Amino acid sequence: MVECFKSFLRDLLAQNLSRTTLRRHRDNIWVLGGEIIRALQWDETLRRQPIETVIREHIDDEGGPVLSHHETEAQQRAFDATCRKLHRFLSA
Repeated sequence: MVECFKSFLRDLLAQNLSRTTLRRHRDNIWVLGGEIIRALQWDETLRRQPIETVIREHIDDEGGPVLSHHETEAQQRAFDATCRKLHRFLSA
């Protein structure tokens, strides 16, 4: 999972985004990793799948999973934006 996320973050760095934007995407990737780890703990069948498949099952062109920590609507929207961007990156 880390290798997939590192590739995505490196691609973002190459886009010359602002530090704030990069930090927001980094933080949201961290949250996505936590949500995926939570899913792996609950669903043993996911553990047998390649991690990129598991990641792709959790994100799509509409965003990511609903955050389990009762975040604000603005935080969910920012998280979804990062997930959409990751989805496009993985689909390319």
